[in-house]
Amino acid sequence: MAETTTQQRPLMGWDKPDLDLSKAQWQSSSRGLGDVQIAFVEGFIAMRNSARPESPSLIFTPAEWGAFVSGAREGEFDLT
Repeated sequence: MAETTTQQRPLMGWDKPDLDLSKAQWQSSSRGLGDVQIAFVEGFIAMRNSARPESPSLIFTPAEWGAFVSGAREGEFDLT
């Protein structure tokens, strides 16, 4: 089977830099029991799937992260 690579293009209006996450210090969520990891890189918060660290990471500004966490606490997001 031939290996293929898909180029991902930034979304229209995407105003976040292309962060180098290769040396990020990833921290597990939920005291190490969660499915995601986060890292603080150049003023942004990156979140990835701990089971598939090679998959794309979500990048949040501090304001976006605050809204995400607030929504999760109110039950808007299922983090399990």
